[in-house]
Amino acid sequence: MPEQIFEFSANHPILTLSFISLLGLILFIEFRNFTQKFTNVGPAAAVPIINQENTVLLDIREMSEIKDGMLNNAIHIPLSAIGKRIGELDKFKDNSIVVYCRSGNRSTGVCRTLTGRGFDKVYNLAGGIMAWHDAHLPIGKSKKKKK
Repeated sequence: MPEQIFEFSANHPILTLSFISLLGLILFIEFRNFTQKFTNVGPAAAVPIINQENTVLLDIREMSEIKDGMLNNAIHIPLSAIGKRIGELDKFKDNSIVVYCRSGNRSTGVCRTLTGRGFDKVYNLAGGIMAWHDAHLPIGKSKKKKK
C-alpha cells in the first residue's frame, strides 16, 4: 500500500500537491475556528443578546454602506478607521459587543482584534446586515454620526 501511494505521488505531483495544500488549508481553518474566542451568531440568536442591558452594537461598514440604515443605537466605526479608533471601545470591555458589517466577513477580523485586546463577550453577526434584513428584523434610518 505505501508503495502505491509513493508511486501515485511520483506520477501525479500536481494532484498530490493540490491535495496536500487543500488538506493544510482545511486544517488551518478548522484550527482557527476552534481557537477563536468570539461567537458567530445569526440574527435570531443575536436578538436576545442585543436585548440584554448594556449590549453594544458595532457597525464597521464604510460610510457609503450605511445609507440604507443601521441597527438602532449602533456605534459606527468604519473598518478603515478601526485601527485609530478602537480605543473608543475600551470602556465597553465588560459589555457584550455584537459586531456587524454587510455580510459578516469583515466583522470577523474586528472580533479577533477585540478579543485580542481583552474583550470577553464578543459576537459576530453571521451574515451581517444582509442576514438581518433577510430575517425581516428592524433597521433604523442612518443618522449623521461623528467620524
